[in-house]
Amino acid sequence: MPRKKDPSPLTYASSGVSIEEGDRFARRIQGHMRRTFGQRVIVNEGGFAGLFRLDYNEALFKRNYKDPVLVACTDGVGTKIRLAIDMNVWDTIGIDLVAMNVNDLVVQGAEPLLFLDYIACHKVVPEQLEQIVKGISEACRECDTALLGGETAEMSSMYAPGDIDLAGFALGVVELSRATDPERVEPGDVILGLESDGVHSNGYSLVHKVIERAGVGLDENVAALDPDRTVGECFLTPTRLYAPSVVRVLRHYKVKKVVTGMAHITGGGLQDNLARALREGIDAKVRLDAWETPRAFDWIQQEGNVDIEEMRHVFNMGIGFCMIVRPSFASSITDQLTRAGERVHTIGEVVKSKGAGGSVLNG
Repeated sequence: MPRKKDPSPLTYASSGVSIEEGDRFARRIQGHMRRTFGQRVIVNEGGFAGLFRLDYNEALFKRNYKDPVLVACTDGVGTKIRLAIDMNVWDTIGIDLVAMNVNDLVVQGAEPLLFLDYIACHKVVPEQLEQIVKGISEACRECDTALLGGETAEMSSMYAPGDIDLAGFALGVVELSRATDPERVEPGDVILGLESDGVHSNGYSLVHKVIERAGVGLDENVAALDPDRTVGECFLTPTRLYAPSVVRVLRHYKVKKVVTGMAHITGGGLQDNLARALREGIDAKVRLDAWETPRAFDWIQQEGNVDIEEMRHVFNMGIGFCMIVRPSFASSITDQLTRAGERVHTIGEVVKSKGAGGSVLNG
């Protein structure tokens, strides 16, 4: 027997999408976006895309590029978003989203220009999503980057109630002659390690498993992890924004190319990410005792019975960004970074390889 059809009229709202709530959210975040606008942004109210000056108008800007190259990247925050969902804390995950992108961007020597976000969710809750955008806006302002636009997708058939996912897109510019090039890295160059603010945004699938095995709640305090913060607060610490400090150093040397390589230490750890800054014929020799490993990593290793090599392959282990610099400038660059608020360690040097090269060796 054929099923009896429901005669009631269908609407977009009855299928799980509220255009009105989406519009209300868009209105709420306009102020957060405008706070990031500078002279480069061309206001385009009601437009379908944002406008940003590509060529630098000499009457408006002091820094004009002779041979500008656009640099673009995209990234998300991975399963760290699950912590934000479980804790109902939304004001830091947007910082993570910006950091994961702009930290990659500056590795190429680029100045971040603009940022776009994509938020996918089961249901638009304007007050909740505004907190995410507020974090994005704050991070963009710190990096002198325009939050030019974004997209919010309400998809109740794809996401479970309460679920949210994020993606970010960053665009920057670099003078071609000053773009990072592994060919400039030479034996004798010094490797500076900039401390992380904890786990950042990689390895959270393992973090979730460890928390589950440890049998602790996100609202509990664990002395061995952090006596002053709950487990959830500790692991929601946002990814550090290295872009402002790094860009400041790069601008300081307008002629000399004293920074020869850089690496953002994300999934794969120092071993994989620092290797990407090396060419054939050279290796990076790193002293693993040159900095103190944060307690969060010790706790993860102990509670999860994680092998130390696995830890170093998954996590940053306390060093979130590396700069490879000419030895005669290492002290000055360290001072500049320190004044900018970074915690810097000399963690190694570049050496001539005994093999094919391109490897990170324990020193």
